Amino acid sequence: MLTGCSGGDSAEQPAAGPNIPTGDEISTTADPALTALLPEDIVKNGKIGIAIDIPFPPMAMYDEHNREVGFDPELGRLLGQKLGIDVSLNKQAFDSVIPALQAGKSDMIMSGMNDTTERQQTLSFVDYSRGGFAIAVKSGNEVGITTQDDLCGKTVSVQKATIQGDLLRAMDCDVTVMELPSDLDAQTALRAGKSQAYVADAVVAEYVVATTDDGKAFEIVRDPENPAGFNPVYSGIGILKENTELVEAVRAALQALIEEGTYQEVLDRNHIGAYAVEAAEINQGKDA
Repeated sequence: MLTGCSGGDSAEQPAAGPNIPTGDEISTTADPALTALLPEDIVKNGKIGIAIDIPFPPMAMYDEHNREVGFDPELGRLLGQKLGIDVSLNKQAFDSVIPALQAGKSDMIMSGMNDTTERQQTLSFVDYSRGGFAIAVKSGNEVGITTQDDLCGKTVSVQKATIQGDLLRAMDCDVTVMELPSDLDAQTALRAGKSQAYVADAVVAEYVVATTDDGKAFEIVRDPENPAGFNPVYSGIGILKENTELVEAVRAALQALIEEGTYQEVLDRNHIGAYAVEAAEINQGKDA
């Protein structure tokens, strides 16, 4: 369902760099006025390096040609096209994406990262979505979890270094937070009975529930009081806060994509259109 771009056999894929759209992937045109906003070192390097955790569907995954697809890779390529510069998608474990920027291995993060005041001490966020987190349980929900409070006394699996772990630890009761290296590991823990629930961004959890064993392995906990997910937060593109020129160039490029409609098209084609932002803004994430 969320396979990204289609493009025939591998021989039909373009030989050019990763900034080239394929199949039915959304594309745009460069704006010289936005290109002029790029910092000199980026222009000299000839590309923007993007740290991205793959796979993390529907935000990022590989298609049948081993091409990076999903919201983050596709939006990243769109931003490069609008800015008139190539992009390099650099696979990176989520808990090491910030160190990768600090070490100069990449220029920005596009990995469904939540915008938090703690992370704002290091990064500036160009926010590109807003949504809550969702709780998934095994089909049948034998543990009887119907609200966030029902996680009290339970073991909950999450991906390491995500905001969900912090939110669970901040609850006014004892929740055993099982942090694991990847989101898939967190899903597997629930499937194996090592945790009673799995928590992730709503868009990710919805995808997992819909696609694992044809939708038969897990189910989403639907809380009528939180139809958009629990604790809605902003997520965005993370850039080292001292790189002010790049922050503004990316913000302006995202605003242009919003205004022309291609931003919404990328959201919709990855089935997360309900989580759109109305404008490209910086550092909207606030602690609860």
